[in-house]
Amino acid sequence: MLLRWLLKCQIKTKILFAMFENSASHSSNVLRKKVAREAAVLLYSSQEKEYKQAKEKAALNLGIRILPTNLEVARELDIIAEENEGQLRKDRLLRMRKEAFEIMSTLKSFNPKLVGSVWRGTANINSDIDITVYSFDRNLILEKVEEKGFNIIKTEVISGPNQKGAKESFHITVLLSSEDKAEIVVRDPDEKNQKNRCEIYGDMIEGLDIDHLSKILKEDPLKRFIPKNFLS
Repeated sequence: MLLRWLLKCQIKTKILFAMFENSASHSSNVLRKKVAREAAVLLYSSQEKEYKQAKEKAALNLGIRILPTNLEVARELDIIAEENEGQLRKDRLLRMRKEAFEIMSTLKSFNPKLVGSVWRGTANINSDIDITVYSFDRNLILEKVEEKGFNIIKTEVISGPNQKGAKESFHITVLLSSEDKAEIVVRDPDEKNQKNRCEIYGDMIEGLDIDHLSKILKEDPLKRFIPKNFLS
């Protein structure tokens, strides 16, 4: 009898512990989602530009110590953009991919690659076109861009991360006739085959070269390049 009673107590304890764990996990997920949503609002409204600062400010605003992942924030940001922009968002993405193709055609000999939200297919009203090219001569890139009549509004040199072998990059910001902005990043050719992990999505940044972008524009112009777990 005593053994049977002890076994029953043990089973009840396990059930209660499991219920407590599930409740705590649910509560944590709810709080993470709240912070992720608030951080996404801060990013979408341009109150913050970086995910890290947006998450920290969101947690502070809500009085919550739990921080979501960048992917969770990106998911909420995507939802907010869809809620606010609808069909206009799709139209913008198509336009920006066509504009990217025009710029890349001008710089075709420098192995241009479309990256960022226009590559991903997650562009929203605040997005720029991000293109990476490879050349040891940044002035040559500038000349090509100017020859085509693009309106260059800013150039700057940005140092690489504080790590061995990191190199600086040259950034050219162009204002297009549509009022969209494009940032052309000039990197050394020996960096062409380097692959970096995305800090937001956690996958490798592949991007689209001009041939693949041309194919996408013909076959599936709104295609997204995001991890499978993005919408889960």
